[in-house]
Amino acid sequence: MGVSMPIRLSGQIETVVFTNEESGFTIARARVAGRRDPVTVVGGLLAPVPGECLEMEGDWAFHPRFGEQFKVERFTTRVPATVDGIRRYLGSGLIKGLGPVMAGRIVDRFGAQTLAVIEQESERLAEVPGIGRKRIAMVAAAWRTQREVRDLMLFLQSHGVGAGYAVRIFKHYGNRAAALVRENPYRLATDIEGIGFLTADRIAEKIGFPRNAPLRLAAGVLYLLQQLADEGHVFFPERELIGRATETLQVEPERVASVLPALAADNRIRIEEPLPAGPGPAEAGARAVFLAGLHRCEAEAARKLRVLIEVPSGRPAVDAEKALAWAERRLAIRLSADQQAAVRGAVTQKVMVITGGPGTGKTTIVSAVLSIFGRLQVQVLLAAPTGRAAKRMSEATGHDARTIHRLLEYHPQKGGFQRGEAHPLDCDVLIVDEASMIDTLLMHHLLNALPAAAGLILVGDVNQLPSVGPGRVLGDIIDSATVPVVRLTEIFRQARCSRIIVNAHRINAGILPELDPAGAEDVAQDFFFIEREDPEEALSAILELVATRVPRRFGFDPLSEIQVLTPMHKGVVGAANLNQRLQAALNPGEGGVARGDRLFRVGDKVMQVRNNYDKELFNGDIGRISAIDPGRRELAVVFEGREVDYEFAELDEIVLAYAVSVHKAQGSEYPAVVFPVLTQHNLLLQRNLLYTAITRARRLAVLVGTRRALAMAVKSRRREHRHTRLRERLHPP
Repeated sequence: MGVSMPIRLSGQIETVVFTNEESGFTIARARVAGRRDPVTVVGGLLAPVPGECLEMEGDWAFHPRFGEQFKVERFTTRVPATVDGIRRYLGSGLIKGLGPVMAGRIVDRFGAQTLAVIEQESERLAEVPGIGRKRIAMVAAAWRTQREVRDLMLFLQSHGVGAGYAVRIFKHYGNRAAALVRENPYRLATDIEGIGFLTADRIAEKIGFPRNAPLRLAAGVLYLLQQLADEGHVFFPERELIGRATETLQVEPERVASVLPALAADNRIRIEEPLPAGPGPAEAGARAVFLAGLHRCEAEAARKLRVLIEVPSGRPAVDAEKALAWAERRLAIRLSADQQAAVRGAVTQKVMVITGGPGTGKTTIVSAVLSIFGRLQVQVLLAAPTGRAAKRMSEATGHDARTIHRLLEYHPQKGGFQRGEAHPLDCDVLIVDEASMIDTLLMHHLLNALPAAAGLILVGDVNQLPSVGPGRVLGDIIDSATVPVVRLTEIFRQARCSRIIVNAHRINAGILPELDPAGAEDVAQDFFFIEREDPEEALSAILELVATRVPRRFGFDPLSEIQVLTPMHKGVVGAANLNQRLQAALNPGEGGVARGDRLFRVGDKVMQVRNNYDKELFNGDIGRISAIDPGRRELAVVFEGREVDYEFAELDEIVLAYAVSVHKAQGSEYPAVVFPVLTQHNLLLQRNLLYTAITRARRLAVLVGTRRALAMAVKSRRREHRHTRLRERLHPP
């Protein structure tokens, strides 16, 4: 099948129906050759004005409400050549200080030469009656601005940057945008969201920047450090960083090393000397290179936590034994020895960690602690990293719990977190659930907002995968041995009836799970293993399980209650292919909107993949597409009852979520989970990844794959190593 060529169309804008100044998306009516009536054109147009002439590339489409439209993919502009066109162009409001009447006088005086006069001999405008020196200067300045906007547009489009980004770039840099980009295209990677180093590097290469230019090398180092932060590292050893940068930038190591001092002097990075005795060979004797912001967050988080530990508590002293006995009577429960130790610590210690797997009674402990603090009128706040985790915490304890962002009153328009050292939280104790998900940046902001006299109780499962963001905060705090830690190991009777929980603990202990679904009558049949050797056979089994077998046997809704998790993105049973196949099986149909290799349809399950504070959405939030409007180039998604609009230019923020990575599923629970375990995933098959996947399932877990792959995962004690120094910083110098 051949690839259809874009249609080329020339026309002059007659009216602008709608334009979004932020994205550049425009709906306009244009007169084109060969058409009696104006046609509707839609697409990203930069500062469109009536009278402007466009050379467009795109395709015809039919909108069910607005009819035929020409969808513009690329375009160039040129000024009108006819007197009538120039009159409409200048009188459109294009130039501040020039309305239709004055524009008419100018065109009457200079005719077809009007634009050339404004461009090259603006002082001649004084020949027009009623126009003064001040207005002439305004017209000349506004014309220069318009010319710069269009020059920038042509420049960026020729280097593969779309109209939406061109608008952002111009808004950020103003009239000097084109000059600044030509001077240093790498600033786009840090200044403009959505334009990364690779795009900036492509522009720089076309401009003629040499490969060893210091600007390129510095930008490349910052790009690599950000990539490494995305992988979870707070810093990276200097020698390894130089090695990676040398390979990525294709330059000599000495040239990379030469830009590090300048980046440090400019406070873009921080370089720390080697630790006296590093925890591993990578750190031993190696200087550590941090992004400056990450260094500040880690150092400040450690300092604030030490202060929290040292400053006396502001709450009344508690007789732990009496409080414990009272809580057991009030809740009509008998706590285990570990649970009792956790409650004692929570009501007497300033800072502590409670960690344990599923079914070990973490929620019961929190409920008992809340009862005691309630009796003592101690002010307690509850928080969790995600909305789903906060909601579960509220339901389990009967007390209000909020996301950490909501707790800290995050407002992007007001500059970020409103709660901090100057405006701390009003509480005596803060209890944070799912603490394994907290990264270095969020921990910094949380501790910064906590009063020094307040207590902090971190609750989580340290055996899960570490946070998506940089750091391993909970693990480092535990390993530092600077705060009391209670490890819960006993699985309670009710939890022992769940094969999900029993097998999760077996996996965590390095023991193969029980795979035989037959068993005692009092054990729930909620864990199954379906053996498939070939990836294509495993894929077919997953599709059948999600679409028919699990819904038919257990009554789960395939879209809202069954979640496929996977270790990787690529491959036959990677997230990308699984999403395409599951979409075809669960939400077939025509139409939709394409974004790269993804196609979105109404009804699709999607996931937000980056924090968007303006929309109050966070990485990992799952919703359903409720509407697509091609005319306005918008798509609507419902997240937990709240509808959020996306412009088509923002669709990189969402992906199909029929299948998601285990990392993205952290902090979530689903009624049913289906998870492929194949030897093709051998590099990713780790015990904590398998453990995390299984513990996401609330009522049903189904593994599809081979016993060999399962054994590889269970036996693999290899953990994702992250370069951090929080553990060391928690010890006083």
